[in-house]
Amino acid sequence: MPSTEIIAWFADVGLADRLSVGGKGGSLGELTRAGIDVPPGFVVRTDAFDRFVDALEAQAPLRSQIEGLDDGDLALITERTGQIRGRIEAAELPADVREEILTAYAELCGGGDARPVAVRSSATTEDSEDASFAGLQDTYLWVIGGDEVLRTVRRCWASLYSVESVAYRLKHGLSEDGVAMAVVVQIMVDARTAGVMFTRSPATGDRSVVTIEGAWGLGSAVVAGEVTPDHWVVAKITGEIPVREISDKHIQQLPRPEGGIEDVPVADADRKAPCLSDAELLQLKDVALKVERHYRRPQDIEWAIDRETGRLLLLQSRPETVWSSKDAVPVATPQADPLAHVMSIFGGRR
Repeated sequence: MPSTEIIAWFADVGLADRLSVGGKGGSLGELTRAGIDVPPGFVVRTDAFDRFVDALEAQAPLRSQIEGLDDGDLALITERTGQIRGRIEAAELPADVREEILTAYAELCGGGDARPVAVRSSATTEDSEDASFAGLQDTYLWVIGGDEVLRTVRRCWASLYSVESVAYRLKHGLSEDGVAMAVVVQIMVDARTAGVMFTRSPATGDRSVVTIEGAWGLGSAVVAGEVTPDHWVVAKITGEIPVREISDKHIQQLPRPEGGIEDVPVADADRKAPCLSDAELLQLKDVALKVERHYRRPQDIEWAIDRETGRLLLLQSRPETVWSSKDAVPVATPQADPLAHVMSIFGGRR
């Protein structure tokens, strides 16, 4: 099916479409169109969310229940958001929205058996250069079947009204009228190894390196902080790896056959073994540089390596916000020659 007012395929959207497909949806479309390996998927546009919420508003006020709340009144925020989330999760989808989501999911599955997907919130105000909403809305992994996709789409919409998300908007003075939610539906990667990488050092702000963190299994354990990941620092120009910190990775998150994920103990032989080879580290570094060149600014990237094929895929890229929001102190005296700059940093560590 082609993209519509309700459904947008990754190849048809980019960052310029954030108001329609949200931060994650726009980024995944941008990466796809830039030739980066991304698991295929589509976005349920904000138009579907708006129509759904407008139908609820016709029955009883919704957005106005949030406007005017005190960001410090946690008890009232909790009460209001609980009521709103309950309404959204229980309501029926408009018939055409339901059918288009089911049709797009069937096409994503190739017309065959139901394939596991990630269903991920994509708010219009997240992952922008001046605000980061990462982690404030819900993501559901290894979702199988059309009915489950529909249910988790509603749950993603409802997560726009979580306590954390509403408190964030109130604190930053964001109008409820300007907030909407798209939802990404994307083929899951059965990851052997997954994690995150930054195209500048999160510790020092150094832009001459890529920092990579990874662990066995799905990257959700790394993002959620449930396992201490292996940690590497790779020089962008020379490919030198001056920092190698291999952790004791006691658990990994793996898919359950019936859907969802679970924590599974890591085999003793793998617990303290590096989850990435040097060749894979350099491949990750090269992809990180390609993404950074495309966006023309430092990036915070989620990645995974497929268990069966060994293929590297990117799951998300967003602007790095910590060091980009302030002037970082140089970690070495700037040199006219970039290679000389890198050598001045790493020359004393050999």
